[in-house]
Amino acid sequence: MKIKKGDVVIVIAGKDKGKEGKIAEALHAEERVVIDGVNMVKRHKKSRTGSGKGEIISYAAPMHVSNVALKDPKTGKPTRVGYKVEGGKKTRIAKKSGAVL
Repeated sequence: MKIKKGDVVIVIAGKDKGKEGKIAEALHAEERVVIDGVNMVKRHKKSRTGSGKGEIISYAAPMHVSNVALKDPKTGKPTRVGYKVEGGKKTRIAKKSGAVL
């Protein structure tokens, strides 16, 4: 997976298409990412005591990494990720502009 925690991404498919946000968590084994404020779902939670109240919790659900693209730092548009080796060090670059990520 070429996208890491802390990257700014743009959603390119699904109900939140066009939204952007920072990756809060990258689930590598499942190839999914959790993005702050995107793909929000609600969960109804029952009260634990008889007299207590239940509540509705809203949280960001994981989405597949194929539905997001990294935001190019120069143009601000979605881009793919490439790699470049400079002086024995491997760095990530944006395919559209060639900017270092």
